[in-house]
Amino acid sequence: MMRNFWVCAAIIALAGCTVATQSTPPATDPQVAAQQSTVDLPATVPPPSAKSRELALYYQRVQNDLLTQGLLRGDGGGPDTPFTDTMLARNFVRIALFNEYRDDSDFLTPRATVSTLRRWDQPIRMTVKFGDTVPLAQRDRDAASVGSYAARLSRLSGVPISITDDDPNFHVYFLGEDDRAGFSDKLRKIIPGISGATLRTVANLPREQFCFVIGTFEPGQSTYRHAVALIRAEHPNLMRSACIHEELAQGMGLANDSPSARPSIFNDNEEFALLTRHDEFLIRILYDPRLQPGMSPATAAPIARQIARELMAQGAS
Repeated sequence: MMRNFWVCAAIIALAGCTVATQSTPPATDPQVAAQQSTVDLPATVPPPSAKSRELALYYQRVQNDLLTQGLLRGDGGGPDTPFTDTMLARNFVRIALFNEYRDDSDFLTPRATVSTLRRWDQPIRMTVKFGDTVPLAQRDRDAASVGSYAARLSRLSGVPISITDDDPNFHVYFLGEDDRAGFSDKLRKIIPGISGATLRTVANLPREQFCFVIGTFEPGQSTYRHAVALIRAEHPNLMRSACIHEELAQGMGLANDSPSARPSIFNDNEEFALLTRHDEFLIRILYDPRLQPGMSPATAAPIARQIARELMAQGAS
């Protein structure tokens, strides 16, 4: 959904991209782990360029058109979107055990490839950064949205997630068109050895790419070490919220989309803007201790089916 792209950064020290979790209980209470960090705000914000203003108008029209069609739903799914444990398990395999893009692609043309199960196995230290042109009130709203959503992801996954600028390993950037000029240099510092293809894609991001997340892992491993999400500041409020929900969830390890997933944000049909009950189940399955990082689809699928049956029987939310 949101036409994002999950890229496996072709890098020297870190050979891939994905996400991992921990199988032991979190060391801190996940309900209070995500706290908004203190941000030094400038007294004034420079006005956006004509190109940035044009993009903002374009994305407002996109949002209006989608809403007119009854899309970008935020209700989490209802009686009109039933799903079974079989459907849930099938969607999990397609979304968590496939990559949306090939490692050596240009990251603009989707081409699903088989992957292994990937997730975080360490606490996530998430930092939220804003470009100079992002309005101050918008920064407050987005920082609060990331903080509350990170707490929700922490509860669902069991992974401690804190909002902090102290040695972060998950970077969330809200940048306007005028702020992206130096972003490639920031990416090089966060992900040493990041591929030139990835940097070129970021530098020349087409307007059809609403947001994206990059995840990295060490060679031979299936647990995430770092992640970077970029969300366009020109998006209207609902589309920014949709990007927050999808990119942070994909940054947890749900890296692919599926046209059969419903109700789900992991579907490019744009029907749902915000994380659904179905998607919460996907996160619970991904971080269930019976599944382990590095599992193949053939190994993980029967375990995922059992977990899906249990979740549907329990009516977990």
